[in-house]
Amino acid sequence: MRLKIKRLRPGAVLPRRATPESAGLDLCACLEQELTIYPFELVRVPTGLAIQLEPGTVGLVYARSGLASKFGVTLSNCVGVIDSDYRGELQVAMTNHSQTPYTIRPGDRVAQLVVSPVFLPEVEEMEALDGSERGTGGFGSTGYGEEGGRSR
Repeated sequence: MRLKIKRLRPGAVLPRRATPESAGLDLCACLEQELTIYPFELVRVPTGLAIQLEPGTVGLVYARSGLASKFGVTLSNCVGVIDSDYRGELQVAMTNHSQTPYTIRPGDRVAQLVVSPVFLPEVEEMEALDGSERGTGGFGSTGYGEEGGRSR
């Protein structure tokens, strides 16, 4: 499989894997000057790239763990979803959850792109759903064993 990519402007860096087995391709900021994200601010970071995904796939944009764990900078929407029919510029919505401003420089790695298969089911409304062992148990319903003690 190949991921078709178009550079939309100078300075755009083609995504690449940090290691041969990396699931994600690093996405880099395509900026003309530094961009500072102030505490609790939301920004869009352009990549200068457009991609063409194969039908039946989705592009998932994830935070870089180092930015999140060291600096509190992560994605505003937790996971970005790129549909296979989208051809516009990839932009990364980011938030600074720390008390300290964080500056992104042109070419900095800001997120990672994972391409995955996706199911596209048709929606069918039902009067009732099949039963299951769990049933309607929601949040926290599977966190306790038979003796009532918390599982770890």
